[in-house]
Amino acid sequence: MTGDRWLIVGLGNPGPAYAGNRHNAGYMVADELAARMGARFRAGKFQAAAAEGRLAGQPVTLAKPMTFMNLSGGPVAGLSGYYRVPASRLVVIHDELDLPFGTIRLKCGGGDNGHNGLRSITTSLGTRDYYRIRFGIGRPPGRMDPAAFVLRDFSTAERKELPFLVDRAADATEALLTDGLAAAQNAFHADVPQAGGSAGDARGPGGSGDAGGPG
Repeated sequence: MTGDRWLIVGLGNPGPAYAGNRHNAGYMVADELAARMGARFRAGKFQAAAAEGRLAGQPVTLAKPMTFMNLSGGPVAGLSGYYRVPASRLVVIHDELDLPFGTIRLKCGGGDNGHNGLRSITTSLGTRDYYRIRFGIGRPPGRMDPAAFVLRDFSTAERKELPFLVDRAADATEALLTDGLAAAQNAFHADVPQAGGSAGDARGPGGSGDAGGPG
């Protein structure tokens, strides 16, 4: 359970009430990756559902924290320690207010842009130097609170595009594993998204909700 294994984590909130939320984009991509691996998520250690197999020829543990978003760090740190996966082989897939809907971006390190799941992971690991697959969800309309926006389901128009975008984010994850960050960025950062939404300052997919909440 060491060596060249990757840990890929999709962020979201557990339970059917949250399943279609924008905040659960990470879960959606993780489900697609599990399907590609021919694996099923099973409840296991560290308050996480996990699936094991091979993805893009690489040994992978795929995980979804079963805590609320604000407490994602505990499960991720637990799994990282158990499988002895360094931060350099950790990939976190998450929703991103700071990107227009339909945009997929990859990066390593950097801040959390107010995303409480990333903040929790960085705090628990003691490092921000892990890979991120950023799934753009755009900014809320008008004066809607971003914390409320991320906990709403994708719109009817967005849901029509969602399967394609989830598939594309899964492709980007595989490209990261096989080709490295720079090549994956070159491949997936070129396209302009079709759907609307303006980039802006992200105030925490989920804002600053109290610990243990869905935000």
